[in-house]
Amino acid sequence: MEVASDALCAHNEPCAAPEQTQEQSPTTSLAYNPLDPSTFVFPKPLQGTTVTIEFCDRCRWLHRATWTQTELLLTFPPPVIECISLLPRNSDETAGRFRVWLTMPDEQAGSPSNTLLWDRKAEGGFPELKVLKQRLRDKVQPGKSLGHSDNMKSSH
Repeated sequence: MEVASDALCAHNEPCAAPEQTQEQSPTTSLAYNPLDPSTFVFPKPLQGTTVTIEFCDRCRWLHRATWTQTELLLTFPPPVIECISLLPRNSDETAGRFRVWLTMPDEQAGSPSNTLLWDRKAEGGFPELKVLKQRLRDKVQPGKSLGHSDNMKSSH
């Protein structure tokens, strides 16, 4: 199998080489080669806004967690949300757990701020994505329109 030397990213545009870090300089390491793992650099630690989906693995909620992750990532793509992590839990203490956490940088406190957006047990069920997206939007992009997810249900 032959691999093309010109790597292409989305929309058939050339991929950019990763930024050089202080540990990496032209005199101390090899030049970046997208086909040579020895030139790869581990990503920088996360500094921005992240979401963590904590779920009970024994309850087989991986598919629900990945579906939620995908929907949130499509609605709030980077750089709005830097990362959406899945955190499977497998203990008696975490049985039945499905929580969605928001972590945002807090320059005043000097440490990240953690906010619980959803807890299955406290809320009485799994999040409706419309509601979860609204809660997340209200924290990270208050002016953002969610289109059909913002439409109010008619009251009778």
